[in-house]
Amino acid sequence: IGTSSRVLPARLGGHAVGVLVQSNYGGVLSMGGAPVGRALGQYHLREVVEDRSADGSIMIIVATDAPLSDRNLTRLARRAMAGAARTGSTFSNGSGDYAVAFSTAEAVRRTPERRGGLAPYEELGNDALSPLFAAVIEATEEAIYNSLLMAVTVRSVDAETGRPVVVEAIDIAEVRRVLEAHRLTG
Repeated sequence: IGTSSRVLPARLGGHAVGVLVQSNYGGVLSMGGAPVGRALGQYHLREVVEDRSADGSIMIIVATDAPLSDRNLTRLARRAMAGAARTGSTFSNGSGDYAVAFSTAEAVRRTPERRGGLAPYEELGNDALSPLFAAVIEATEEAIYNSLLMAVTVRSVDAETGRPVVVEAIDIAEVRRVLEAHRLTG
């Protein structure tokens, strides 16, 4: 699980976007364009061809204080998938990838009074959404990296076979080496 957020500059509305991800999906890990998955020998497409078991899912929750309609919240949630794509996700068959978004803005709350009749409410127009789209893409990408880099090795038992299962944490030193080789660290 990872989180990240962005706050837009005041000239672009000053709204915040926060993202929480639960990442357990396949692909070829890319960080800032660097082929980390290939460099670490964890190349998903080879696994798919050999045993077809490289599925998984990513669940993304997007929160914003921007006053958005349900239609524009849906559009914001869809943009979160672009952040997942930046990390190398292949959105494979069987993968349960989804994103949901909600607004904390009081102006768009559906109160009993508003549900009972005609109720105007303040909301951002479509032309003001592009900065929020960029923010959710960046925050989603970073939240995924945070989930991967903070994960620990997990040991379990396969319920069907009774065999031990070990999922190794990513080797952060190796990731740093790859990023340095691609001149992506400071």
